[in-house]
Amino acid sequence: MSDSSTAGQQERRVLLTVHTGRRDIVDLARTSAARLLQGGIGVRLLDDEADALDIPGAEVVPADEAAAEGAEIVMVFGGDGTFLRAAELARYTDAALMGVNLGRVGFLAETEPEAVEETLTAIEDCEYSVEERLAIRVDVLDGEGTVVGSTWALNEVSVEKAERSRVLDVVIAIDGRPLTSFGCDGVLCATPTGSTAYAFSAGGPVVWPDVEALLLVPTNAHALFARPLVTSPNSVLTVAIPADGNRARVSADGRRLLDIPDGGRVDVRRANRPVRIARVHAATFGDRLVAKFGLPVRGFRDARHAGPGHELFTSRNVLARDVVSADGTAGAEVSDGDPHGA
Repeated sequence: MSDSSTAGQQERRVLLTVHTGRRDIVDLARTSAARLLQGGIGVRLLDDEADALDIPGAEVVPADEAAAEGAEIVMVFGGDGTFLRAAELARYTDAALMGVNLGRVGFLAETEPEAVEETLTAIEDCEYSVEERLAIRVDVLDGEGTVVGSTWALNEVSVEKAERSRVLDVVIAIDGRPLTSFGCDGVLCATPTGSTAYAFSAGGPVVWPDVEALLLVPTNAHALFARPLVTSPNSVLTVAIPADGNRARVSADGRRLLDIPDGGRVDVRRANRPVRIARVHAATFGDRLVAKFGLPVRGFRDARHAGPGHELFTSRNVLARDVVSADGTAGAEVSDGDPHGA
């Protein structure tokens, strides 16, 4: 290899973000870092995680918005909470997020611990694709219409009551036109990526992540018309709080909080920058739903599974005839050489 090629390879950087509270996660991050360093890829650590990880040869940087500058990948070892923290770091860079699921469901993660070696090989060989996920911008305005705070979210923004004992009164508007009002525990404004997170628990629809749309999902609303709404990605969703109503606040991805002034409102719209997520495996979003939620796909009488993640391998195409045959019985196994059964 020429000196110029080697120099170019040395410029590649991977930022690690790690749930350091578990020993098994730390050990996996260490072995992965050693593999990357051996392959000539620089490893960068956050200063608040570096001592716990103790990785020789790694660069240590402050855990701020510049942490991912110059990095190619932000590799996440943990659950969705760790992934969302990493998204904050990668937000204003070209770095793509790649998650190793060490939580429970881990819908945002790309791979499971047993497939880390395959994932590292894909990083070394640059054999991965990058998806751009719609994110949302949030503006909090006072009663005079002045913006008093702003933030963003990958999953959702929750407009929620500040006092648990009282109902939150809201007025909902879409693109500046009032739509309805009701009392509730809160209102979720979500992205398609967030449709399998808090919005899913609140009864919202599951939206494929390549669909460009915004979701509005009321939580425990006292109203006849309080259905989840799916709007254009270019819409502006407004949740207004009457001046004589309960105090409210905004929670973005469960990580960033903003108070809403009395008589204020929250405007939610598509963010200017998407979030970039790296993908190695060819499994479809439907495959992920099957694997993460343990969905039965063999016919309900024959379904036997042990909970989320145990119904089918994520690489199997659940619609192929070798999984569900015409007579409703399970078919032959998919061959190792063709993970999609086609």
